[in-house]
Amino acid sequence: MVKGFVSIILHAHLPYVRHPEHDGFIEERWLFEAISESYIPLLNVFETLVNENIEYKITMSITSTLLTMLDDPLLQERYIKYVEKLIELSEKEVHRTSNQPLFNRLAVMYLNKYKNDLYTFRDKYKCNLINAFKEFQDSGHLEIIACAATHGFLPLLSISPESIRAQISIGVNTYIKYFGKKPAGIWLPECGYTPSVEPILKENGIKFFIMESHGVLFANPRPVFGTYAPIVTPNGLVAFGRDIESSKQVWSSTEGYPGDFDYREFYRDIGYDLDFDYIKDYISPDGSRINTGIKYYRITGKTGEKQPYNPDWADYKADIHAGNFMFNREKQISYLNEHMGRPPIIVCPYDAELFGHWWYEGPRWLYYLFKKVFYDQKVFKFITLSEYIAENPVMQVSSPIPSSWGHKGYNEVWLNSSNDWIYRHIHKASERMVELAKKNRFAESLKRDALNQAARELLLAQSSDWAFIIRAGTTAQYAEKRTKDHIGRFTRLYHDIKEDNIDEKWLREVEYMDRIFPDLDYTIYAV
Repeated sequence: MVKGFVSIILHAHLPYVRHPEHDGFIEERWLFEAISESYIPLLNVFETLVNENIEYKITMSITSTLLTMLDDPLLQERYIKYVEKLIELSEKEVHRTSNQPLFNRLAVMYLNKYKNDLYTFRDKYKCNLINAFKEFQDSGHLEIIACAATHGFLPLLSISPESIRAQISIGVNTYIKYFGKKPAGIWLPECGYTPSVEPILKENGIKFFIMESHGVLFANPRPVFGTYAPIVTPNGLVAFGRDIESSKQVWSSTEGYPGDFDYREFYRDIGYDLDFDYIKDYISPDGSRINTGIKYYRITGKTGEKQPYNPDWADYKADIHAGNFMFNREKQISYLNEHMGRPPIIVCPYDAELFGHWWYEGPRWLYYLFKKVFYDQKVFKFITLSEYIAENPVMQVSSPIPSSWGHKGYNEVWLNSSNDWIYRHIHKASERMVELAKKNRFAESLKRDALNQAARELLLAQSSDWAFIIRAGTTAQYAEKRTKDHIGRFTRLYHDIKEDNIDEKWLREVEYMDRIFPDLDYTIYAV
């Protein structure tokens, strides 16, 4: 009998970025890079494990914004063009590096990878990655959980219960649309918890959620087993706390595995390294240098001097690090089991995009980990959170504290001097959306379309990504523009609806640009 359990949870999320008004848009590459570098590699790992008869269990949250984009024909078509362009560039690189054996080997590696990506996406999965993930859920290897509609940071939306209800209800309904059943659990965006979300989670049939460590550790009364067993709230919801030790081993770029000097260097890319005239057709149309995805160097060290990437060395390290992670969990679980008197659970949540995109070898590490755990030890087994609840129904009743997994553990990332200006607009728009919904419960035809679009604009403005990006300062101008655009469109719709003077031509244009949640019903704001 095993002494404990490990649950790996991958949170797959991207903000809704779709710009049909442009032939190509740089920020759409966020999706394309994630498909090639994370989602397809993860699916490949899942399939390989099944083919090798290796038992594994893993949990993923796939957000509604990401599901909508993965299901969008325009973005599917643009992804294919993106990969075809990379195949073209890789072929040029194979030729250019023909007299440089170390780099030529890597160029061939990338050429094969992008050809396989194109085949996997277009031919194997028929552009439908959602169904590919669904099949692994249906076969019992993967549990997919829901998320709030546009990844709104719920603690800062709690001034409007209607907004939280809409975020959660639309997120759950989107999940049902794509996966054919109700979700058992939910990923609270940014692990942002506030007690007022619980009744709304219960309304939507949610049974569990995941929290940052201190959200559980400082619960009242203090949990006897810390984060090594879930707690059940007075409302009957199960809260799992993130394990600190295993998180640091994978998350940290300095102490964790991804910072190993033999792994691929994310920040050295031929989009910046090669001559402009050679690379210009593969970077931003305005001439700005961007990452192409073709990277020839390993981390090497903390200085700017980098050595060529060696895939064999990196693969060896992924194997070693998987073994180290397994060893640490064996020791951790054996110790905890002895002192707890019951099997502990180690909850390991990570961003899905860490695996492959940021940490190129991450999917390979995951493969080695599942394989080693299956063959080389008997101390613990992998489990989904739903399975754990079913097998361990007795839990301590305790009230978690408000928390998040952002910097310093609370709301600071999404509310600070760089981004605090957005909230007065979001809160006013939320108030106005409730007003519109309650005054127009039975609207028809054009007015109903306008009300539904107003709800979409509000939801898109509420995405936590915009506040996060503004604070990070990476593409802050884009995030600011998105916030202002959605609030601006909402405000115009609000006045047009109130005055019963809706510009149908403009409305159809906005519907085409922001076509998220086609089945949305604005009356959720009137509940």
